[in-house]
Amino acid sequence: MPAPAPGTVPAPYRHAVIPHILVDDANAALAYYERAFGAEPRFRLDGDDGEVVHAEITVAGAVLMLGDARGELRSPAALGATPVILHVYVPDVDALTARATAAGAELLEGPADQFHGDRTAMLRDPYGHLWILLTHLEDLAPEQIAERRAEAGGATG
Repeated sequence: MPAPAPGTVPAPYRHAVIPHILVDDANAALAYYERAFGAEPRFRLDGDDGEVVHAEITVAGAVLMLGDARGELRSPAALGATPVILHVYVPDVDALTARATAAGAELLEGPADQFHGDRTAMLRDPYGHLWILLTHLEDLAPEQIAERRAEAGGATG
């Protein structure tokens, strides 16, 4: 399928699948993401009862949509886990990991250089969402990545 014509999709949404996460207490989550990841607000639509119907923030320039879980739209906390991981490239994975854990994120894997040319860390936020933060270190050809993975014993990092 060809890419959409430039005028049909707003610039921040071009060439991306935008995650839209659900949380219990989106007001608190928005404040948390600002503290933990330096999120910047883009848009917010509140319901009559104070719930967040739809909000958009950016984390290191990446757009993230979120809102309150309700009805059939359930949060990871209601489901017991999430199979989705949010990947965000950031300028300094070590600094953002320290900031996020100081704000209450659970550190699952500390920052480490990976065979694929990125330095990564994995966190779980207080709302049950998994995050992989990445800082790009070097450009590698697919063959180099495969070779390094084999040398690392089939690591998945």
